[in-house]
Amino acid sequence: MRRHHQQSATAKDEQIEHFNAAPDTGLTKDQVAQRTQAGLTNTAINTTFKTTRQIIYSNTFTFFNLIFVVLAVLLVMVRSFKDMTFLPVIIANTVIGIIQELRSKKVLEKLTVLNAAKATAIRDGKPIQLPTDQLVLDDIIELKTGQQIPADAQLLTGSLNVNESLLTGEADEITKHPGDSLMSGSFVVSGLARVRLMHVGADSYAAKLTAKAQKMDTTEESAMIKSLNRLIKFVGIIIIPIGAALFYESYVHNGNPLKQSIVSMEAALIGMIPEGLYLLATVALALSAMKLAQQRVLLHSMKSIETLARVTVLCVDKTGTITENQMQVQRFFSAQQAQIDENQLRSLISDFCAAMPGDNSTMKAMKEYFTQGSGRQADQIVPFSSAWKYSGVGFGNESYVLGAPEMVLRESAAMFSSEFEPYAKQGFRVLVFGQYQGQLTKASLSAPVTPLGFILLRNPVRKTAPATFRYFAEQGVKIKVISGDDPLTVASVAKQAQIQGAQNCVSAATLADDEYEGALQRYTVFGRVTPDQKQKFVTALQKQGEVVAMTGDGVNDILAMKRADTSIAMASGNEATMNAAQMVLLDSDFAKMPQVVAQGRQVVNNIERSASLFLVKNIFSLLLSIFTLIFAFNYPLDPSHITLISLFTIGTPSFLLALETNHQRIHGKFLPNVLRRALPGGITDMFTVGVIVVCGALFGLSRQDISTASTMILAAVGFMVLYQICHPLNKFRSIIFYGCIMGLLVCASLFGSLFGIDHVSAVALGFAFVLSLTGDSSLTHLTRWTDLIYEHFFANLGQKPKHAMQKQA
Repeated sequence: MRRHHQQSATAKDEQIEHFNAAPDTGLTKDQVAQRTQAGLTNTAINTTFKTTRQIIYSNTFTFFNLIFVVLAVLLVMVRSFKDMTFLPVIIANTVIGIIQELRSKKVLEKLTVLNAAKATAIRDGKPIQLPTDQLVLDDIIELKTGQQIPADAQLLTGSLNVNESLLTGEADEITKHPGDSLMSGSFVVSGLARVRLMHVGADSYAAKLTAKAQKMDTTEESAMIKSLNRLIKFVGIIIIPIGAALFYESYVHNGNPLKQSIVSMEAALIGMIPEGLYLLATVALALSAMKLAQQRVLLHSMKSIETLARVTVLCVDKTGTITENQMQVQRFFSAQQAQIDENQLRSLISDFCAAMPGDNSTMKAMKEYFTQGSGRQADQIVPFSSAWKYSGVGFGNESYVLGAPEMVLRESAAMFSSEFEPYAKQGFRVLVFGQYQGQLTKASLSAPVTPLGFILLRNPVRKTAPATFRYFAEQGVKIKVISGDDPLTVASVAKQAQIQGAQNCVSAATLADDEYEGALQRYTVFGRVTPDQKQKFVTALQKQGEVVAMTGDGVNDILAMKRADTSIAMASGNEATMNAAQMVLLDSDFAKMPQVVAQGRQVVNNIERSASLFLVKNIFSLLLSIFTLIFAFNYPLDPSHITLISLFTIGTPSFLLALETNHQRIHGKFLPNVLRRALPGGITDMFTVGVIVVCGALFGLSRQDISTASTMILAAVGFMVLYQICHPLNKFRSIIFYGCIMGLLVCASLFGSLFGIDHVSAVALGFAFVLSLTGDSSLTHLTRWTDLIYEHFFANLGQKPKHAMQKQA
């Protein structure tokens, strides 16, 4: 039967006749080829990665590169070619940034393709596994629990319970029947069905919403990058008016030649521009992403590297994180009051399991264990859902239910607690199988349930779990175990994993909304937690000032993962969870978490340290520019002097230090930490150079003498700051420190004229020597005062940043 497609008419739609394929046969090869040729595939616009062209453009056409081009043109105009030594550094920075980002893109794209989501499509009457971007319009696909719906569709056979919270923000599960529509981006909570794809790729309204959400996620920046952006924006605003004022003062007020006025103005501006700092940060983040990718850790968001390094609370689920993902039935036994032997009980449970879809780990384990049924056919099935917390099957006039004792037995659970509680305390997951006295519905049970037997299941604790949680305890990261299982069971497993405070457990079912914050401070283990409660727990922790990471592998974890500061999914879980997470452990090995945290700490700590070196120069250049404007002095340095000093006291050591292993805990906020280290050096530089400028005017020193002496002082103070940052010296830092000193001496000796360092008078040399010694004392005292001020005002700032922004679920 031919039909008009429901989506808006486009040129693509008119190229093809739409066909309602039968659920059992699907499309033919010719129909698939026809749709593929017409472009009606499920390939959406990829917002996760920049294109090669975008990478080259974004690294080349920057505001500061434009400033440097203008400065270079001005130097060409006045024929001061030797002062263009900054250009090779700028070109190298740009090329390195492009190459590194392209390498990172290649590695991450390859990893993403290898782990792309797949769907079961019906083609020519046969089910085949396909990447979701190879699906076409009118394809018939099979959906089951845990899958994310890849395109807008219409349900044909079966029924599904669907959660559309990622699109609508509503956490309620919606039951879908034949004829109902399904939105891409939502996920299947339970059920099994075949559906027809109605809107695919970028033409789908829901896919457009998903693409916008992905774009927002990928452009969301970490606190560190935001701080750098604010700094760079500030510099970008002030350099133009300061440059104009410096040129006016030198050329008009002081009557200097045009060439000297342009050269000195450019030296000040180049000194104020942190040309390599942003590059250093982006390259360091890209390198970390590549290293994590090589360890089979896939990042969906670059900011997760830094956020995870700053985490103060780690929320984990029991199954798949503390324990192995595979669940096994250990044993079963009849209830004491039940008039039924174990063979009869086994047969009843086997019939029950045969009727249920094996779409979750519990039912898969049950189906493998209970295989000796009588072959009875069920006429009613209620699949398990976190909304009603039980599963049920009807055989004629008999109805049976399966679920957690307190959810199924309800008020009468206490009567039978002596039969199952001892097993829960041993770490078993206990399910009760019973006969229901009422009519099964997809709602909470209301009629009495007669327990017939109890089933014990268990996930073995991961062998690496104790060492992993020991690491987090040593790092001061608190653990909160949040699970839908019985609290005693979860607490027992947590104790086996050696989680501190595992004995402090509570059932979330007993907590009111206004009790969450207090409970999170008192308890470590939370059982019987609903998906909505998991989300509220994360929000409550954030209100207490915690930086929260959430791990999970099931659809019941998604709401909390979207709310958390950073989220980690296990690849052994379902595809919807992996798509919602910022980070995916492709080996599903939670033991890799310490490596991920360590990688994040290395990036943040090393960038903070290197940023301090860059800001010394920027602070000095800004202060000296203001000093020369106020007192009408000539700016004493040339661009070539700034290039030489920057190369060996900032650029080279900062990039090398960024490679060093550094797993120290992160304290405070990025910008205050950087300024704390940079201010003493910048002020010391300004003080010592300011003195030589004043003394030069008083003693009649030439501009060449003042420039050379200033360069020597800046180099001396620069190495003092570098020594402070490298302290205590180890072998790697010693090589960097002494190697940079040797490099500067060799360049100054062999290429002095290129960098504007010629002969210097004895008087200027004496001033440089004395002021260098004075600089050491000034730096020491300023560092001490800065530390005291920081400890008083900023020491606790950023330890547990307050969350003013609440994320959309």
